[in-house]
Amino acid sequence: MKALVESFTEQLKAAKNIASKAVISKSGSIQNIIVTGLGGSGIGGTILNELVNDSCSVPIMINKDYFLPAFANANTLLIVSSYSGNTEETVQVMNEAISRKVQIVCVTSGGKVLELAKQHQFDFIEIPGGNPPRSCIGYSLVQLIQILIAKGFADKKLMADLDKSIDLLTKEKENIKTEATQIAKKLNGQLAVIYSLGTCEGVSVRFRQQINENSKALCWHHVFPEMNHNELVGWTTENKNLTVVTFHTSFDYKRTQKRYEVCKPIFQKFAKEVIDIKAKGDSKLEQFIYLIHIGDWISCYIADIRGIDAVEVNVINHLKQELSKF
Repeated sequence: MKALVESFTEQLKAAKNIASKAVISKSGSIQNIIVTGLGGSGIGGTILNELVNDSCSVPIMINKDYFLPAFANANTLLIVSSYSGNTEETVQVMNEAISRKVQIVCVTSGGKVLELAKQHQFDFIEIPGGNPPRSCIGYSLVQLIQILIAKGFADKKLMADLDKSIDLLTKEKENIKTEATQIAKKLNGQLAVIYSLGTCEGVSVRFRQQINENSKALCWHHVFPEMNHNELVGWTTENKNLTVVTFHTSFDYKRTQKRYEVCKPIFQKFAKEVIDIKAKGDSKLEQFIYLIHIGDWISCYIADIRGIDAVEVNVINHLKQELSKF
């Protein structure tokens, strides 16, 4: 897994090259967009939504289930994201979308999704397969961005921001790894409580998923200001098995930042430690990619410390085998 994280900038370059060659047709009226996908294939949609939610002219819904929402119709753009192309829930959604005449574009490396796309002559972008889906967020996220650009719902500037993101990660490579190593040592044996300040909840979700899958550990995440209306009340008992990790960008709303400043001493009182991770870069995309990358490294270093295989997901394979019996 570390080799895949190490090559993330090369993946982003390859992803941009694939996107530049993608053929995405102009479509009819689009009144809403749904991105459907789960796990490592679905997190790109969550990040995408936060990248463009302040500029996209139609609502975007992120779907992580077996079914389409009732509003989906011929004026809906469904972006199907499945790395393997065989994600059970995603294939079912795609079949339902076909029957409901939804406009469909796919991002996949193969499988049933690619088969259906070719059969029904849907636009698709094929990405390289053969690796764990979570390690290929660069491939999927960049294609999702490209689809929105092609459909007229995102600014082409995002591709320039992608180039800057690659330059940033290259420049900060050793600093990122050093910081990630230090944080991993602090998190080893701890239950991570992950917070973000509204702007980048997707980064927190991604980090939680990477701790789950790469580090083989439990953790939880929440987001400001929502946690101020519920979870904050739970911070009333000392528990030195908890370490708080927070993600910050320069796009965080000032009032939300103030909420965190008030809450931080509360966390420090009851948890073992509070670790603030601050993004670098100018654009949202640069900052999101920076935070994602440092989080990926942290999860791998925790796996190293624990002496476990970051790649294996045997329990998920067991689940799939059991489900195949029904």
